[in-house]
Amino acid sequence: MPKMIPVTSPLLPPLEEFIPYLEEIWRSKRLTNGGPFHEQLESALAEYLGVEHICLFSNGTLALVTALQALRITGEVITTPYSFVATAHSLLWNNVKPVFVDIDPLTNNLDPRRVEEAITPATTAILPVHCYGIPCDVEAIQKIADTYGLKVIYDAAHAFGVRQNGTSILKQGDLSILSFHATKVFNTFEGGAIVCPDKKIKQRIDYLKNFGFADEVTIMAPGINGKMNEIQAAFGMLQLKHIDSALAQRKRIFERYQRALTGVNGIQLLHVPDHVDWNYAYFPILVDESRFGASRDELYDRYRARDIMVRRYFYPLITEFPMYRSLPSGDASRLPHAHSISSQVLCLPIFPDLSFENQDEVVDILLSASGG
Repeated sequence: MPKMIPVTSPLLPPLEEFIPYLEEIWRSKRLTNGGPFHEQLESALAEYLGVEHICLFSNGTLALVTALQALRITGEVITTPYSFVATAHSLLWNNVKPVFVDIDPLTNNLDPRRVEEAITPATTAILPVHCYGIPCDVEAIQKIADTYGLKVIYDAAHAFGVRQNGTSILKQGDLSILSFHATKVFNTFEGGAIVCPDKKIKQRIDYLKNFGFADEVTIMAPGINGKMNEIQAAFGMLQLKHIDSALAQRKRIFERYQRALTGVNGIQLLHVPDHVDWNYAYFPILVDESRFGASRDELYDRYRARDIMVRRYFYPLITEFPMYRSLPSGDASRLPHAHSISSQVLCLPIFPDLSFENQDEVVDILLSASGG
């Protein structure tokens, strides 16, 4: 048994499969700036995900920052407190004020009713997150956006390959942002992308991620260096060869957890809606101390003592950090569901190489903590 069981682990194909890609980069002498593997990966991902256009980035945070700039977002943007902090940081980087609203306790996503209540004359956009890859209520959010003339940018960092009613969830809103960080279902070591609907916005984004250059002597806007390099892109091409088998293994692990933990008193499992082809990115549970017999943090400590790297994801809430704490929308009384879930959530290990033996150990520790 390994010394440590991580909460997630990157999909790492055999090293010998990566060597030919590195040799090709060495021969081409193209390391970055839209080389052959970069172009191949954009096309391959657009086809695999069923979307029109993709702009690759060196990481997902720069993709978020650039998406807001590409749509010229200003003023206030309504978003969720229950996310990784990069969601809100991208707004501050653009001098935009985040306005936090509460989440739906079933999906962990923005509650559209709270979104509409928070709109002011300064609101220009909505920035929802498909939390754990579970789709937001995209129809309700789009209806609100259309009524008030707002842009919608989806933080889809968890939603690689997710479909709803047979259509990619990444086609919703004005733009969707993916993360290809090493902990994600599909990764390029670090990396990210913006999914966009037409060539015009793709061209603007491509300028912005390369300092704003349109050609050698023309700068269209104050862009940033967000380009994905050739080694990242080559690794992404290799990953695509293995992604379907990785997703199938994730599904098997997810379903084993479900069978083992369904009905455990005080443990609430993630709800996956009907008509969603999900990616099994995470296995979060909610621990109700009064019924389970131990707190979330006590269970967390039991796992850590056994070198099992469970994660309280997302805890603390974004609104608990100093740069957001003073915002009126960050007041805890306005965010009861987000605070409740943040205090109970624990993500169990799930990744393609997780052995059933190690998974059973994870389950056994939980059941022993409950007395079950």
